[in-house]
Amino acid sequence: MTATDRAIDLVRVAARAADAKQGDDIVALDVSGPLPLADAFVLVTGRNERNVQAIAAEVEEKMIEAGAKPLRREGRAEGRWILLDFGDVIVHVFHEEERLFYSLERLWKDCPVIPLDLPEHAAASDPA
Repeated sequence: MTATDRAIDLVRVAARAADAKQGDDIVALDVSGPLPLADAFVLVTGRNERNVQAIAAEVEEKMIEAGAKPLRREGRAEGRWILLDFGDVIVHVFHEEERLFYSLERLWKDCPVIPLDLPEHAAASDPA
């Protein structure tokens, strides 16, 4: 099973929004095979708590504009790991330390990477 075209479109909306707020190491994974509850994860790193919150706010705004309905939000107050659940697409906005500690790319390393078509400075060169 692979992510739907709609999910891939939303992944790219989220990635562009994160990039617009200087999100780093943006990676999207097609988790539709092993995870029946979602099609894709978007992983992004913020430099500090304020940046993490700004990235999450921009992603949420752009996803809503694209017609995605936010189902759940977690971690906004702390600004260390904010999870935005849009059903088929789940966006994880991490502080650098949490991104390294939880290492979701390693956990989901068997999942295909979704190309994002972002400027070179934003895209991860090696997501695994």
